Amino acid sequence: MFAEMGKSESSTLDDMRRNFVPWVERMLAAGKYVGWIVLDGTRPVASAGFFELEWPPHPWDPASEHRGYLLNFWVEPEYRHQGLARSLVEKALAEARRRKLRVVALHASEAGGPVYEAMGFLESNEMIYVEEAAK
Repeated sequence: MFAEMGKSESSTLDDMRRNFVPWVERMLAAGKYVGWIVLDGTRPVASAGFFELEWPPHPWDPASEHRGYLLNFWVEPEYRHQGLARSLVEKALAEARRRKLRVVALHASEAGGPVYEAMGFLESNEMIYVEEAAK
């Protein structure tokens, strides 16, 4: 996904992969992460993840201390436009409802944006600052 979006160098993505596996194992064990993989036979063709994060009460949900975050959504190019992404978003939103989370956020790729917007996601004014890695 990140490679297709042109957002990172391959060495950075390799580092991320190495660090992601232990992170996701911890989050699965803690019950904070749920993931789905769609298979065509034995070939993975789509995936999605849901992560519950601690978040301070907010005007969108003034009583909650948590929100959902959608990540790792991916559909292989030849499987796109078949409803797989939408189905995975629906599963993730059902997980949020099961956890009684009213606010769910994500960072959309250019290709994914229309899918999320059609499902009721709103664009936000989020900005991000990333500290440069120490050399």
